[in-house]
Amino acid sequence: MRLYLSDLHLEDVRSPQFQTLASVLARESRRCEGIYFLGDLLEVWVGDDDDDELACALIELLSETAQRCNLFVMHGNRDFLLGDTFAGATGVRLLKDPYLTSDGTLLSHGDAFCIEDIDYQATRIVLRSEAWQRQILEQPLDARRQLAASMRASSREANENKAANIMDVCASEVSRVMMEQQATRLIHGHTHRPGVHQEPWGRRYVLGAWERCGWLLREQNGSFQLECLPLVDRCET
Repeated sequence: MRLYLSDLHLEDVRSPQFQTLASVLARESRRCEGIYFLGDLLEVWVGDDDDDELACALIELLSETAQRCNLFVMHGNRDFLLGDTFAGATGVRLLKDPYLTSDGTLLSHGDAFCIEDIDYQATRIVLRSEAWQRQILEQPLDARRQLAASMRASSREANENKAANIMDVCASEVSRVMMEQQATRLIHGHTHRPGVHQEPWGRRYVLGAWERCGWLLREQNGSFQLECLPLVDRCET
């Protein structure tokens, strides 16, 4: 069995999102072959040297879970600075976006498919470049935290003024990539529009954001089930 999750946007160790994740990992990791986080596990990640409460708690949670099952993490548009030090501390494997599995399933965060949002795609190129990331990571931790807060505020303001359709995936771009990758199934997040879609090339599963509930896609014996989970205020192990 495998689980796929995306867009948890973790911000606080005491939040229902973090507590629900802890419960899910404690329960599911004992019977899962692998758990995949397809981007935006965190609302922001300023570098692997982050030592705040959430960073320390998440590293502890994932490292404990990785002793029971395989964990995979893909960068999103919020946590693209997750690096090798984080992977080493937690035992997770970082996946490139997109990532093609042996059964023809393509995994992606999903933001690369939103090509009609031209401003976002231009920004994405800059933020994912090695040069920009190296320059940012050379700055003091406090400076990076201030920059992250400013960027989040700007992003929220920009999204409020965008038409909803340009922030969704572009069907022709998805089809192009699926044909290029010779994949017949796509699992992605980013759009915060959970659902299952039958496309000309196969089936597309969209993971939901952890807002009013938690979302996961369960793969078992070749079948896929999208599930909505109630958020809890306390970890239940």
